[in-house]
Amino acid sequence: MAITPMMQQYLDIKAKYQDVFLFYRIGDFYELFYDDAIKVASLLELTLTSRNKNSDDPIPMCGVPHHSARGYIDTLIDLGYKVAICEQVEDARFVKPNQMVKREVTQLITPGTNIELGAEEAKNNNYLVALYLKNQKYYLCYTDLSIGEIKVTTLNKDMVLNECSSLQTKEIVCLNELEEDLKENLKIRLNVIYSNQKLDEIEINENLTKQIIDENERLVVNGMYTYLANTQKRYLSHLQEAVHYEVANYLKMDYDSKYNLELVSSIRTGKKHGTLLWLLDETKTAMGGRLLKQWIERPLISKEQIIERQKQVSSLIDAFFEREQIQENLKQVYDLERLVGKVSFGTANARDLIQLKTSLMQIPSILYVLENIDNGEWTNVLKNIDPLSDLVDLIENAILEDVSVSIKDGNVIKPGFNEELDKYLDAMHNGKKWLANLEAKERKLTGISKLKIGYHKVHGYYLEVTKSFMDKVPIDRYERKQTLANSERFTTKELKEMESTILEAEEKSKDLEYQIFTEVRDKIKENTKRLQKLAKSIATVDVLQSFATVSEEYQYVCPKFSDEGILNLKNGRHPVVEKVIGNQKYVANDIYMDDECNLLLITGPNMSGKSTYMRQLALIVIMAQIGCFVPSDVAKMPIFDQIFTRIGASDNLISGQSTFMVEMMEANNALTHATKNSLILFDELGRGTSTYDGMALAQSIIEYIHDKIGAKTLFSTHYHELTDLDKILNHLKNIHVEAVEENGEIIFMHKIKEGPADKSYGVHVAKIAGLPNNLLKRADDLLNSFERQSISIVENSTSKDEKEENKTSEEIETNTGQLSLFNDTYDMEVIDNIKELNLMEMTPMEAFNTLYNIQKKLKE
Repeated sequence: MAITPMMQQYLDIKAKYQDVFLFYRIGDFYELFYDDAIKVASLLELTLTSRNKNSDDPIPMCGVPHHSARGYIDTLIDLGYKVAICEQVEDARFVKPNQMVKREVTQLITPGTNIELGAEEAKNNNYLVALYLKNQKYYLCYTDLSIGEIKVTTLNKDMVLNECSSLQTKEIVCLNELEEDLKENLKIRLNVIYSNQKLDEIEINENLTKQIIDENERLVVNGMYTYLANTQKRYLSHLQEAVHYEVANYLKMDYDSKYNLELVSSIRTGKKHGTLLWLLDETKTAMGGRLLKQWIERPLISKEQIIERQKQVSSLIDAFFEREQIQENLKQVYDLERLVGKVSFGTANARDLIQLKTSLMQIPSILYVLENIDNGEWTNVLKNIDPLSDLVDLIENAILEDVSVSIKDGNVIKPGFNEELDKYLDAMHNGKKWLANLEAKERKLTGISKLKIGYHKVHGYYLEVTKSFMDKVPIDRYERKQTLANSERFTTKELKEMESTILEAEEKSKDLEYQIFTEVRDKIKENTKRLQKLAKSIATVDVLQSFATVSEEYQYVCPKFSDEGILNLKNGRHPVVEKVIGNQKYVANDIYMDDECNLLLITGPNMSGKSTYMRQLALIVIMAQIGCFVPSDVAKMPIFDQIFTRIGASDNLISGQSTFMVEMMEANNALTHATKNSLILFDELGRGTSTYDGMALAQSIIEYIHDKIGAKTLFSTHYHELTDLDKILNHLKNIHVEAVEENGEIIFMHKIKEGPADKSYGVHVAKIAGLPNNLLKRADDLLNSFERQSISIVENSTSKDEKEENKTSEEIETNTGQLSLFNDTYDMEVIDNIKELNLMEMTPMEAFNTLYNIQKKLKE
């Protein structure tokens, strides 16, 4: 089958974009052909047709209207595909007959470069990451293209996985080959797609790397820039200077800790509801919402920076009416960061400019309020708040308020802004008046009362007369133009002349309006840096007013920071749980730790609130170190450098990791990296294996943290034997969650008390869950039997030096590192008898009888 010129053009372009879906513009549709059509029709549930249906080898084909293509493209991007947009790049009116209209790919949209995000994603960032590996170090750069902010750092291999997970990136640009296990782990955890950027094709943009010292970091920034320039096919003037950051400059939390604490997404639903972000988000702008999320994921460790935020929040709490005014202004501020991005991309329309003007008009009021409440705490914010009144005036004078989305159909520029445009508009206006006068005149001259003047985009202006009045048509003046079923259409010499004038004015006015609009947009683009600086300041104000609003509503207090390692919370509450169930129902609890007591061993029944108590502490620490007030009557705490958690049961079946393996890996991460200034939260560690294994591991981990690390630690357990550790570990203290048993029923008090719990109440919890009564009775009988055989672990502890001095010779002789099941001399005789047995020469029956006799002796 012969290939047409248009299909040859398609094939030539597609050859350059083999791994993407090519949306090829034909008229009002984007068309896809061959394998692209087959795959996309299936993915998007489109009708699959074919080109040249009657040929022996028809070409598969499907398409979507260009005006609604965005939704289809977004669906493909969300599924992890790339889309190339192929447009006509010359006006078809000026193309010679039998010559193809020139087409080119004008943009390559990928999961990491998608900037057309829906309203539901307004408060989320879409990060693209670039990685470069050299000498066992990873150089990582990331950006949100819709905003233009660029950050770069140097990491080790383990930190890359955590950083990419925190950024929730969907695409990674590789400058060279990465280690396969890292790529596989990133693929499993994030389902990222990988794109490549060749090192020898990297373009250098020195404007982006002025602040970057490390050559490899400069390389990875330029690698990302080159990838963006190649995919977006335009000059990205909104890209900001890259900023180096150190992970160590923030409170470090690995991805698992953030996940366990439900900072920004719920474990159960994956949504925002029920998270710390959900609680604190009273922001009024999209950019404020994004900044709040960034702050939650990167709490500060600088005491000075935290206190600066605290003072700003405090000033807003004290100024209630002023804060309300700021909130009202912020409600009318659109997403300045992404509006600037759209202006830079050249995709901003007239409505976007009106939104920009509306936003900028709120700035003087916000500035006035902050200046009036400022006592020095707002200095750094105020110096970057620029009202940009010159841009407000430009948009006010140039752009009509009520405009359409299209910027090529006219009705965009205000009368009086451009003299030449005013002439065209006047011609159009007077022309239409002339047409109305002509219609009235012709009705009078001909006596045709229903004669009317109309317009058709193909046939132009016409005089229409119904068939019943044909006898009154002046043939000498009217020239037949078109015949319809019930009427005839005519034209006249003077109508032709006016038609030419009107249509020329309409065409030229539209072209001129578009030109004027792009000039206005370019002037705004020249102020990109001013706008970005303003956007950051307004986002900061938005987050701080959100902190003030939440802190006031829930009666939070301003935390004080201790240099002596004291952690003192009076009536602390879990902020999210409190919001859900209400302040009157929530049971508040104290917590006190210092250098003399840095490890709390928590016991108590399931469902009593141990995990809530632990999460509560972590959330209060995070809230304090992002500058927010905290849910407590009194709050004094150290500044923590890291938080590690092992809370809740989870596994990673895709990578073949059981719940217990995940537990051990998370425990190892904490034990390897924690310092004296860290916070460790371990919930039920060791439960994924046998009782003795789990207990041994739990005790060993407690001893290691106590002796080697010294981090403030909350360790909850159901191994009641571990509560004896307070006798041998000087810095460990037992606490428990109170539960009261009345008439065989358990009542959870959710109150933390000193000392160990008396029992676990596991059977009672099972009863609450509704297990069968006969099953519960059997469990209770077994429990009583087991408790009669209870053991002590103190004899086998290895953490206290004095213990060795107090051992008897028999204890030393029998210390094998296992839990002691035998405590008297008679039991030791039994052990000696067992040692002398030759099991390999005994028959099964002899072995059974011997075991029976041993058991009989032990029961005597």
